[in-house]
This record gives sequence, C-alpha cells and structure tokens, in this order.
Amino acid sequence: MKPHFNQLLEGTDLSFEETKALFNACFQEEVSDTELSAILVALKMKQPTAEELAGLAEVIHTNSPFQFELELPAMDNCGTGGDRSNSFNISTCAAFVLAGAGVTVAKHGNRRISSQTGSADVLEELGVSLDLTKSQMKYMLQENQIAFLFAQHVHPTLKQIAGVRQKLRTPTIFNLVGPLTNPVALHSQLVGVYSNDALPIVAKSLQTLGRKRALVIHGAGGMDEASLQGENNYILLENNELKAGSIHPEEVGLSVYTNQEIEGDDAKRNAEILLSVLNGEPGAYLDTVLFNTAIALFAIGRVDSVKDGMEIARHSVFSGNAKAKLDTLVDYSQEAKQEVV
Repeated sequence: MKPHFNQLLEGTDLSFEETKALFNACFQEEVSDTELSAILVALKMKQPTAEELAGLAEVIHTNSPFQFELELPAMDNCGTGGDRSNSFNISTCAAFVLAGAGVTVAKHGNRRISSQTGSADVLEELGVSLDLTKSQMKYMLQENQIAFLFAQHVHPTLKQIAGVRQKLRTPTIFNLVGPLTNPVALHSQLVGVYSNDALPIVAKSLQTLGRKRALVIHGAGGMDEASLQGENNYILLENNELKAGSIHPEEVGLSVYTNQEIEGDDAKRNAEILLSVLNGEPGAYLDTVLFNTAIALFAIGRVDSVKDGMEIARHSVFSGNAKAKLDTLVDYSQEAKQEVV
C-alpha cells in the first residue's frame, strides 16, 4: 500500500491496476481511519482520474458478497447525487417504468445524499425490503425484472470508509464511484452526474470497466438526472467509443418545467409522488420520469433515439405495467419478512 500512497502524495496518477492494489490493501488489511483519510484527501488534492475511479469501483464490486451474474442483460440507472436539487426520486421511479417496459433493472441506491429522501428511504416507506438475500434479489430480477440493492447492505466492507467520509465532511472520490459499484454484472448503465466536469471521467471509467453500452448525463440547472429545465449534456459509450451530445425536452415533445417544480420532501411525500407517477397523473413529475426512462432506453440500445423511447415509457406507465412491478416487489418483500419472523 505504501508505494502507491506515496505516488498520490507526489501528485502522480495511479493506473487501474495500481488503484486496485491500493484499495484491495485497504479492504484486506488493518488500516486506520487516519490512513484512510490521508488516501482520500491525497486523491482529492490530486483530482481522481478515470483509471483511478474504475479501479476503486472494481475493488468495491469484487469485494461485495452479493456479486452475481444474470442470464439476461441487466442495467442500472443510479446517479451520483450531490446536485443539491432536492428533487423527488426520479431514477427510482424511472427504474419501475423501465422494468415495466421489459428491461431488467438492478436498482442500486442508498439513503439520502443530495435530496431530502434517498432511494432506500422512499422504497422503505413503500414497503420494499432493504435486506433481501442474494438469492432473493436474483429471483426478483429474473421474475420481476427489478430488485433493489441497498448500498449499505450489499457493500458491508465499506462501513469503515463511510465513517471516515462523514468525519472528513468534504467530497471525495466516493462521491463519484457509487453508481459504478453495483454488485450485479451489468451490461449497460445510465449514470447521472452532478457536474459537466464529471461527465468524461465517469464515461471513461465505464469504458474501462467494460460496459457494453452506457450514457452519462448532466442535467440542466445542475441536476444529476435529465432535467426538463433546458439542455442536458451527455456522453454516450457505444462500440467502445465515447460520443458527446445534448438533448432538450422539447426535442421529444415535452414541455419545459423548472427544477423547482419537481422538488420532493420527506419519504412519505416522495412515496406519494412516486405512486402518482406510476398511476399516470399528468404534470412535471410524470414528464420528468418519462424523459429519464426514454433516455435510459436509448442508453441501453433498446431504441434508436430518445424520442422513440418516449412511446415505450408511456405505455409502461399507462398500461399499469410499471405499477405492477412495484406491487410485486412490495408483496415479495412482505412475504420475505414473514418468513424471517
């Protein structure tokens, strides 16, 4: 560990393999909070590279006791958080719309970061279990096209690092790496990031990690989701090449709304918003979810354009398919809890 740490102190970038060696040592050896803090601060001061981000993500993924593969291609649509927008749970809601459209979604998430309510908070409010076993998660993904993977549950090795991050009280490489650490072997991803500067770093990391196809987006008004407020910048990973682009909601027939119009609140209120969207209640909340779902469908190559994805997203909601995916996950969660009791 020491040679690579010294490289960071000197401002030298680590390779993918060197980063893996450094953090594998952190997870497998007795490392003090002071040593962990020094590593994270050194990376922050130097500014993390795509290789370092991918190396850390790979270590977290392989150290999870919940890692597994599926017969069908799976995706995730988790964002980094950190945009301080206080928006409702857009990607969580979109995940059910994607599942209703036949996409297998291993929805990775955590408790609140930049919003008042994180994906884990709102799903817990709705009755979804946060501590399903690996076999139960796999069953739900195969039978229901969606399962929730609570980050704190599926990455127990990160407990010490979580404590160090709280004490540091400053953004670190871990503010970017979360969406890249899903324990399921993903085929593709839609990743929202909190700044334009993070777009190429995260996109190149996904390329290094071997995603077949992915899209990294930064929303209008500084959101880590696609926003209806204006132009959204993205980088698409396709055929191992990175292509920059942008998209405006009016290009797909949607009205413009400010980000303030999609703000959320506590878990109870956000659960109400999520249900209203899945029940097809018109307005900014629904349109935002449809937009993000359509972009996710484009990200995985299901459609040739985001506009084409809008029709599929609408059908998932108005056919009741999206809501049925949530209902099945809640029912299964309740049955699982009764079995434990």
